[in-house]
Amino acid sequence: MLSALLDTLRRLVNLCRKEFLAVLQDPASRVVLVVPAILQSLLFGYGATFDLTDVPYAVLDQSRGEASTRLLAHLDGTGVFQRVATLQAPRQMAEVIDAGDALLVLHFPPDFERRLSAGQPAPLQLILDGRNSTTAGNAAAQVRAVVAAFNAALPGAARPPVTVASRAWFNPNLETRWNIMPGLIASLSMIQVMMLAALSVAREREQGTFDQLLVTPYTPRMLLVGKALPSMLIGLLQSSLILLVARFWFGVPMVGSAWTLYAGLLLFTLAVVGTGLSISALSANMQQAMLYTFVLLMPLVLLSGLATPVRNMPEGFQIATYANPLRFAIDLVRRVYLEGATLAQVWQDLVPFFCVAAVTLPLAGWLFRRRLV
Repeated sequence: MLSALLDTLRRLVNLCRKEFLAVLQDPASRVVLVVPAILQSLLFGYGATFDLTDVPYAVLDQSRGEASTRLLAHLDGTGVFQRVATLQAPRQMAEVIDAGDALLVLHFPPDFERRLSAGQPAPLQLILDGRNSTTAGNAAAQVRAVVAAFNAALPGAARPPVTVASRAWFNPNLETRWNIMPGLIASLSMIQVMMLAALSVAREREQGTFDQLLVTPYTPRMLLVGKALPSMLIGLLQSSLILLVARFWFGVPMVGSAWTLYAGLLLFTLAVVGTGLSISALSANMQQAMLYTFVLLMPLVLLSGLATPVRNMPEGFQIATYANPLRFAIDLVRRVYLEGATLAQVWQDLVPFFCVAAVTLPLAGWLFRRRLV
């Protein structure tokens, strides 16, 4: 019994070694496994942000009074808003917005100073470029905050009886990067792992080595395990690379336990590898495997909650996300990374990983056995 077990382990080690050699012996493959993960995490970290750091705006001040001048000084003092144009006529507002030169236009009407001095409501028109709705909404919120601070500083202004002091948990400065980077730990590694697993069997067929597997003493189950383990290990290594970039390059602090994080990533990678192996066993060549993978990856990423919350999606799409392991992987990584959640608190996210793996791995084995027959 012991000798049979050792012989099985030896065969699995040899098969895993063969898979690693097939992937790593090509210099181009080594670069593809490491460089894209780092570059994509850097690109997302710097580029995928809704934080406002530079908001170009234009002003049409028909009042030309002291109040409008002081309000604009408050706005310029934030360091976020940069005045790019001072308009002279209302028709110029459409021109500067249409050309994309300004994200917003502030319009002070001629009676702004008079109404403010008389204690009457003084309307301030804010025109936004809604082609980027998220950024425009954030800019409008900051303008309202500046106006509220300006109102509170007016002489004799009535103080509101209730004041609100807000505090954001798990992301004190509400930085987009703190939300994006933990999600990339799961999503970017999933793309690479699924592609690697999907190409494993298809590559054997295309290179003509698949027939050689038929005469080996390996069973279909052993071949499946031998192809799954290297992909899982490579996926965990890529997740570690992205984790290091998020933690030490972008400075996003990790609050939770690394053991909890990697336990969840291990099960998530198992589900992804099962899906990739099913695609690989179904594909006749590498081109088919790549096509099937790309067709599947797009809806998985869009319905994962990486960029938009799942609760904002239509009800039908929300139900469909329960079959998407990436949705629960992103939730798990964010909660463990930012919140410090324990394994007992995120166990619900582990259940879909088991379910997907329980379906895809037997399916891949069944498809693989059919190919061997």
